[in-house]
Amino acid sequence: MIVPTPKEVKAKIGVFGGTGFYQLSSKASPVKVIEEVEMDTPYGPPSDRITIAEVHGKRVAFLPRHGRDHRYPPHKVPYRANIWAFKALGVRKVLAPCASGSLQPFIHPGHIVILDQLVDFTKSRTYTFYDGPITTHISFADPYCPKLRKLLIETAEELNLDFHPKGTVVVIEGPRFSTKAESKFYTMAGFDVINMTQSPEAVLAREMEMCYAGIALITDWDVGLEGHPEITPVTHELAVKIFKENQDKLRKLIFETIKKLDPDEDCECNNALRDARLK
Repeated sequence: MIVPTPKEVKAKIGVFGGTGFYQLSSKASPVKVIEEVEMDTPYGPPSDRITIAEVHGKRVAFLPRHGRDHRYPPHKVPYRANIWAFKALGVRKVLAPCASGSLQPFIHPGHIVILDQLVDFTKSRTYTFYDGPITTHISFADPYCPKLRKLLIETAEELNLDFHPKGTVVVIEGPRFSTKAESKFYTMAGFDVINMTQSPEAVLAREMEMCYAGIALITDWDVGLEGHPEITPVTHELAVKIFKENQDKLRKLIFETIKKLDPDEDCECNNALRDARLK
């Protein structure tokens, strides 16, 4: 695998938009768009054109992971192309909001969870750039960048948001939602939220030595929670509705974090390959 070397650094900060988050700018949080970039990669084209915008004087690359028209279901998102394209543009820090369901009664729709752990239950995806001949084993004990997480937590506190400073996401294959039995299993295992896109996106970002932070916006209580009969199962329509109602505060969190973020600050994530290869 050839790691791209940017001919021109267009942005050092990247943002992936999730379900319902198809453009970086909004009426409440306008940004200056500099250009839109069409790209191709060794893994095919990314999900859509990449918008290069200016946020608080910093250049940011924005890409809706499902495409602007949501053409890619979660198991078909071109994750490798998306991450490769960000790397080729010069991105070092990635903020990755995603719509998620709650598996615990204390995590409510509309809340934000700054993810700290990930459990992967997907089945059919390509999880690595490194298929040989160089065997590469990255460290993934802590899948989310601790420095980005700390900055997001501090910013969420300052903004007085309803948020949780940590949470374990279980990633399922999709595109269907869980059965009641599956959801009960995840809840009993102690997982906090459920999502369909954090893997392999987080893994691939680490392989490209990029800092990556997952930000879960809670849209529902999965299939409902046992012992809470008033909680109804998720539907796609409900998830999108709740996400749209809360995306301005999500943008505010992202923009204020970008304001403080030093994209040139070095981190262990940026050196993930240092001891990862058999020699």
